[in-house]
Amino acid sequence: MAAMTFHLDVVSAEKKIFSGLVETFQVSGSEGELGIYHGHAPLLTAIKPGMVRIVKQHGHEEILYVSGGFVEIQANTSTVLADTAIRGEDLDAAKAEEAKRKAEEHIQNQHNDVDFAQAASDLIKAIAQLRVIELTKRR
Repeated sequence: MAAMTFHLDVVSAEKKIFSGLVETFQVSGSEGELGIYHGHAPLLTAIKPGMVRIVKQHGHEEILYVSGGFVEIQANTSTVLADTAIRGEDLDAAKAEEAKRKAEEHIQNQHNDVDFAQAASDLIKAIAQLRVIELTKRR
């Protein structure tokens, strides 16, 4: 028997990156990991930088990186509204490693002109990108 599906849109400020029927998707919510299936209770919550793992019809999988935003779950439709959304295979590992290195350097060498919160946020995003790159390579 085929899995129940529902509609998912993943959009960022720049473009719609995904739109279609899915069996399930996973996203990093503000309070922890969320696994969304058909019939999930309505929900609106913030999301953290990390991956969106989409299982499309017939089990085909896609992994995206999002830098934060919101997810809205309604009857038969869900929307991920991301600040930035990038397909896993489109991420640049060298850029992510460099961003991670710079953020770690800023955190280590704190001076009055360094915004610790911004450096920590940049570090979290770079680590999330590297994780998505790793997961995308395993598929």
